[in-house]
Amino acid sequence: MTAHSGSGGSAAGLTGRLSERRVLDRFVAGVRAGEGRALVVRGEPGVGKTALLDYLAGRASGCLVARAAGVQSEVELAFAGLHQLCAPMLDHAESLPGPQREALHTAFGLSAGPVPDRFLVGLAVLGLLSETARERPLVCLVDDQQWLDHSSAQALGFAARRLAADPVGLAFAARIPGQDMAGLPELVVEGLAEDDARELLESVLTGPLDARVRDRIIAETHGNPLALLELPRGLTPAQLTGGFGLSGAVPLDGQIEESFGRQLEALPAQTRRLLQLMAADPSGDPVLVWRAAGRLAIGAGAAGPAVEAGLAEFGARVRFRHPLVRSAAYRSASLQTRHELHGALAEATDPAVDPDRRAWHRAQATAGPDEDVAAELEQCAGRAQRRGGLVAAAAFLERSAGLTLDPARRAQRALAAAQAKHRAGAPDAALGLLAVAQAGPLDELQQARGDLLRAQIAFASSHGRDAPPLMLSAAKRLEALDVGLARETYLEAFTAALFVGRLSPAVGDVARAARMAPVPLTPARAPDLLLDGLALLVTEGYAAGTPALRRALLAFRSQEISAEEGLSWLWLAERAAMAVWDDETWHILASRHVKLARDAGALSELPLAVRSRILLHSHAGELAEGAALIAEAQVVAEATGSQLAPYGATGVAAWRGREAEATELIQANMDGVTSRGEGRGVTSQYSAALLHNGLGHYDKALAAAELVCEYDDIGVLGWELTELIEAAVRSGQPARAADALQRLSETTRASGTDWALGTEARSRALLSEGETAENYYREAIERLGRTRMRPAVARAHLLYGEWLRRENRRRDARAELRTAYDLFTAMGIEAFAERARHELLATGDTVRKRTVETVSELTAQEAHIARLAVDGRTNVEIGAQLFLSTRTVEWHLSKVYTKLGVGSRRELRRALASLRQVEPQT
Repeated sequence: MTAHSGSGGSAAGLTGRLSERRVLDRFVAGVRAGEGRALVVRGEPGVGKTALLDYLAGRASGCLVARAAGVQSEVELAFAGLHQLCAPMLDHAESLPGPQREALHTAFGLSAGPVPDRFLVGLAVLGLLSETARERPLVCLVDDQQWLDHSSAQALGFAARRLAADPVGLAFAARIPGQDMAGLPELVVEGLAEDDARELLESVLTGPLDARVRDRIIAETHGNPLALLELPRGLTPAQLTGGFGLSGAVPLDGQIEESFGRQLEALPAQTRRLLQLMAADPSGDPVLVWRAAGRLAIGAGAAGPAVEAGLAEFGARVRFRHPLVRSAAYRSASLQTRHELHGALAEATDPAVDPDRRAWHRAQATAGPDEDVAAELEQCAGRAQRRGGLVAAAAFLERSAGLTLDPARRAQRALAAAQAKHRAGAPDAALGLLAVAQAGPLDELQQARGDLLRAQIAFASSHGRDAPPLMLSAAKRLEALDVGLARETYLEAFTAALFVGRLSPAVGDVARAARMAPVPLTPARAPDLLLDGLALLVTEGYAAGTPALRRALLAFRSQEISAEEGLSWLWLAERAAMAVWDDETWHILASRHVKLARDAGALSELPLAVRSRILLHSHAGELAEGAALIAEAQVVAEATGSQLAPYGATGVAAWRGREAEATELIQANMDGVTSRGEGRGVTSQYSAALLHNGLGHYDKALAAAELVCEYDDIGVLGWELTELIEAAVRSGQPARAADALQRLSETTRASGTDWALGTEARSRALLSEGETAENYYREAIERLGRTRMRPAVARAHLLYGEWLRRENRRRDARAELRTAYDLFTAMGIEAFAERARHELLATGDTVRKRTVETVSELTAQEAHIARLAVDGRTNVEIGAQLFLSTRTVEWHLSKVYTKLGVGSRRELRRALASLRQVEPQT
């Protein structure tokens, strides 16, 4: 592998530095031992970061070393830094899973394809580094990380966080690390100690210096090695003697740059112009530089004085001694000169090989509006967008708008730039560009799209109450302009309104407006039917809305739904399935949603899909599967920075009956009600009611259930009413239970499914007596037994057994209670199992308290990997799902095998089956 040099550095930066070198030695030793390592070397300009990276490269004997460097003027070129680092490794891309390989090739412009998810590119980079390191350990050094383009920084930051059992080291040097590096280990590099600084300064002085002046220089430079080396250059003895000759008010990096500027002034004019040309192009390509130099009549002899002065190197790459030399050279050029430099570079750049760089140089060479250049930048934005470089696309579009003279076209391009900024996760910049766009002469459709964008930004920034009315306004405006987009916007408004929940009347407002929306111009598809069904349900009630929602759900199950439609609307469709008590459709859609998000690499959508699936697992009594998905959801959240509330984990903890854990999670959800304006957080009180009913704290369960039942939260109201009925009856308040039963029956009778009618029968039994109660209990057990909802069946057996014991039918009670106890225990539903055990003891039965056997020595990640392995997933597939390299999966499985004493996946399957449930350590 060809090493790529960073921005330069001096061995002087290693003067002293014993503790820093020890850190780097441990870093290399860990990589050689097969441990993934990441490190950010942080410090001010000139403090010696590059020298430390050079030291690291020198210590990495026996390792492959790859280098790259960020360049300030290249931050708008998507994946430029990543390509610089990974280009020599691309032969190993053939070993990656198909979606990752395609994402990487698309990002690098090597092939056409759908826009890759930014996190999928990061996963591909992780896999590429891991595969490259199969030959020998790999050390990657990235200098000036603060100037990496955003797409590259994001992908490398993602990979750095996921390194585990890979012999890969990623070391970054940065002045101030970008957000993508947050949380990585840091080595903070500070100025030299006083003795080391004095030794370094004296090594460059050409004559004697008063001790007080010398100490002042050291104090003013704070021991910065580059400052100690460079600031005395070009100063006369009188200036030095007088106290350094520089204003202490100028920042240190500014003083160093001024010193380089003085050295540039001493060079011949042609040499200065050559260095200015080098500074104007970040590629370091000598062919391009000399081709452009020829257009400016700069001869080859101009390089000599720059090399002799130690300011630049000319070889396989052209590069400056330090980034501050580049900065000083570029600043020394007048505006007119810069236009000439970039114009020459644009002419020298092959448009077929590097059209984006050519367009960028043309834009920098343009003094005023230029439609040709603006159009070319617009094309660059399209290419960047197709490669997943949303930040780069937005930058190209923003510059394109700035070069556009026609007001209408300028506004249109500013709107496109705002949309790209929003998709890139830059809401403030998006709003600024949106203001520019809406100040221009947009047509009606463009104005409406601007309104929609403002609403989407509001929803993405906070799932609070601001977004639904904005979306509603945009939808109404779109009705006369684009019926399809208007209806999609109404669905978006429904999603936003469900998140706001009880904090706003938004759900009702959206439903009433959607009822009046134009019918689709083409045959109604599943999303159209979903919109109509939800609107009818909210405005006319369950009896009217349930049949319409059933038609929508059937369409989602049977129609060919595009990936885009699925990722947009499956979450809402799952809520509809929950609302009409359709457990089978909920299962199908939730499974499809997770698979679609994984297959498409839509990692930003995956947390929401996984959370819905966790909820389904909880209600199906599959708590081990739910816990495994919680671990995956946490991995996704860490990888993507997702801030979704822990609703799924709350439900699992409540079903398990773990009071302390569940209470903490419930409080975290409730905090979101105020911090995020997310009214859905109150729904966590359903989990509180469930928890306390299991624990037998019926007064607490009633209080929580009454709070949550004040609002008709689509999809979960029926469950909440069920908890309220049980808590009210057990608290001796049947009137409250009767009111709740009436509300419950409105949803269950309209549905007519076994899940619905079984739940209603169980609730009616609690308010009935004698034979009527018994018949309802038996109906509940029979109906719920035909569903996926095993905890509901177990609870029906428990309530029936409790009723039988109170009827003094102890033998019959024991049979029901024993069934309930066994079911709860098998599922790990501990509190309800304990409630059943106490009832059994009250019948005079002898019962030993049991718990589900667990593999307590496995970590959460090991347990999840073990489960995926016995489900038939390959190591590659497991790695892709959990954002790990294949090598790391192999390492985790070897630990699982050792802990369980097995040697194959077949033996692993038997070991897990014999334990019935994997409940990992947390």
